[in-house]
Amino acid sequence: MTESELITLNFKEIRRRSIKLWRELPEQYYYWKPDQEAMSAMEMIRHVVSADHGWNTIINKGDMSNYRSPWEGRPYLNLDDELEFAKPHRQAFLDSVRKFSASELATTEIIHPGNGQKRKLGDYLLRTGYHEAVHAGQFLSYLRAMGVKRPHIWD
Repeated sequence: MTESELITLNFKEIRRRSIKLWRELPEQYYYWKPDQEAMSAMEMIRHVVSADHGWNTIINKGDMSNYRSPWEGRPYLNLDDELEFAKPHRQAFLDSVRKFSASELATTEIIHPGNGQKRKLGDYLLRTGYHEAVHAGQFLSYLRAMGVKRPHIWD
């Protein structure tokens, strides 16, 4: 298995577990949040799935100065709608990751537009996976606070 295939597998496993968590969210809790400053449960789901489009733009050296998310102005309907809308963006991101060689992962410099930090592409990609994993942990705490059954994700 190549480095890019391993990274892609990791992304797929993280997303599989995220979806397992999200599927436990009852509709009446879509807009629940632990406090006024926090994202609602649905906002967090969208935040995670919409990030793929931004990551893909960044790793392909796209211009982020006037970035517009495809989700901009899109109403929140339900989890299946969010996942379906995200599907082509997720696929494009995974396809981009798969095409990188070991040399590109080790030498290509990525500058994150939000904070200006410079990272090698492989490191940057692993951090994007960590981003989603952190939100999975956050979502688990949301489910606990809601009193909702939490699925076993450690398979």
